[in-house]
Amino acid sequence: MQYQLDARGKQCPIPVVETKKILAQMTAGDTVTVAVDNPIAVQNLLKMAGQKHLPAESRTISPTHYEVVLALSEESLASPAPEAPAACIPAARSSGTVVVLSSDEMGGGDSVLGKALMKAFVYALTEQDSLPATILLYNGGARLSVEGAATLADLKLLESQGVEILTCGTCLNHYGLTDQLAVGSVTNMYAIAEKLMQAGKVIRP
Repeated sequence: MQYQLDARGKQCPIPVVETKKILAQMTAGDTVTVAVDNPIAVQNLLKMAGQKHLPAESRTISPTHYEVVLALSEESLASPAPEAPAACIPAARSSGTVVVLSSDEMGGGDSVLGKALMKAFVYALTEQDSLPATILLYNGGARLSVEGAATLADLKLLESQGVEILTCGTCLNHYGLTDQLAVGSVTNMYAIAEKLMQAGKVIRP
């Protein structure tokens, strides 16, 4: 039997975990084709296949669509590998670095200057060799990710390079901007607290 799993848009370790669930249902000769959207997910799946002694191959469909095909063989059933946690291979950027933007201005003093500095800071992030894993926007920072924001193009560029952009939903609602979010996704205070607690490094300009 041939199984199909579309894990695009799902963060590690979800693709690996869901693939393991399908493998548990398979018998010798069955295959599962897993669709993911980044090379790191491909590496994680191939690593898991190696641990389980499963034949596997990967192919690139497009820059945002990859497929990994895993087969269950008689040999792998005869010598099952010890169960290992679904570890994630870190992406090629500052894994765990979170940038917090809590205002649409940088620094105190002149408001016009502050907005210009914040725009320059977000642009400067796009030019770094090592990108952050996540950018959190809350309070006045929520204004940076909405339609018409001077920082919107640069945030979209960062998102296209794999940076997670999260804007506080309560803050968008407070400023009447809920329907104007133009990049990333809406988040909540629980998720913000979790991101900060798990961050290897937090940067607050």
